[in-house]
Amino acid sequence: MAEDKRDHGGGVDAAAAEFGGVRENWIDLSTGINPVPYPLGQISNGAWATLPDQTAQSALIRAARPFWNVPDGAAVLPTPGASAPIAMIPRLMQAGRVHISAPTYNEHAASFAAAGWVQASQPNEADAQVIVHPNNPDGRLFTSADLHAPLRVIDESFCDVMPDASLMGQSTTEGTLILKSFGKFWGLAGVRLGFVIGDPALIAQLQQMLGPWPVAGPALEIATRALQDPQWASQTRQRLTTDATHLDNLFQGAGAQLLGGTTLFRLFEIPDAAEWQSRLARHQIWSRVFPYNPRWLRLGLPAPDQWDRLEAALT
Repeated sequence: MAEDKRDHGGGVDAAAAEFGGVRENWIDLSTGINPVPYPLGQISNGAWATLPDQTAQSALIRAARPFWNVPDGAAVLPTPGASAPIAMIPRLMQAGRVHISAPTYNEHAASFAAAGWVQASQPNEADAQVIVHPNNPDGRLFTSADLHAPLRVIDESFCDVMPDASLMGQSTTEGTLILKSFGKFWGLAGVRLGFVIGDPALIAQLQQMLGPWPVAGPALEIATRALQDPQWASQTRQRLTTDATHLDNLFQGAGAQLLGGTTLFRLFEIPDAAEWQSRLARHQIWSRVFPYNPRWLRLGLPAPDQWDRLEAALT
C-alpha cells in the first residue's frame, strides 16, 4: 500500500543530537498535543497498587457517554491509546480492499497493509474505509455521505476541539467504529488512553483481543475526572482558538501560507519546508515535515511561556 511507511512527529532526541542542546530545552511543536494539559490532581494509592477493576472502567465509560453524546445503541471500549485499536481493527475481518482518504495519519495504512489488505481506489469499491475527521494534517472534515464500505473507521482523535463536527451519530450503524484519543485534547499523551465507540459486536471482538486490564488504573482515574469537567473543556477550546490564530499570524507574517489544520495544529505551505524546519531547529524548536510534500510544514501550539522563543526564531 502507498502509505505504509511509519512517519510521525516527535523525535526530539534525534533532533537534539543533530542540532545540539539537551532535550529539556527543546520546544516540541511536531505533534498536535495540547501544551496546557489537564491537571492531574490527586491519584489514589489504589490506582497505582492494585489491578484496575470493572468498577473503575465502568465509571470511565459512564463519564465518556455524555461527554461525547454516545447513543445508547453504541458500545464504548477504553483502550491503551488509539494506536492499539488502530493496529487491531484490520484483523476484525478477512483482509480485502481498504480505502483510506489520503494524505492522512499513516498508521492506518501501515496497519491494514500489515494485515494483508490492499488499497482500493474508491470507498464504494472497498470492504473497509478509514477517514480521519478532522484530517491530520490538513484539518479536512467529512460527512456521513462519505461513508460507504461495510467496515467504517472514523478516527476522531482531534475532534474534541470541534465537538459539533463529530460523526458520533453514525456509531449505531453496523460496521462503524469511532476512535477517540485522550492524549491530544487533554494534553496527556503519556497516559496512553484511547476509546473505540460503535458496533457492539466489533467492540466485543476488540475487547477479547486486548485481554484483561488494558488500561492502567491511574489513567482510568484521571480520565474519569477529566471527562466530567466540561468547564475545563470549554475554556480550553477558547484558548486553543486564540492561540491558533496567533500562530497563524506569526507564520503568515513570516511568509508562510496557511493551508488548514485544527486548533491543535496548523499546516503551512512554504517553498522549502526542510529549510524552515532546520531554521527553527537551530533555535531548538522542532516542527513536522512530510515525505510526500516538501512544501508542507506543520506545527502544534507552544506553551504559554514558549511564544517569545518562537517569535525570536522567526525574526
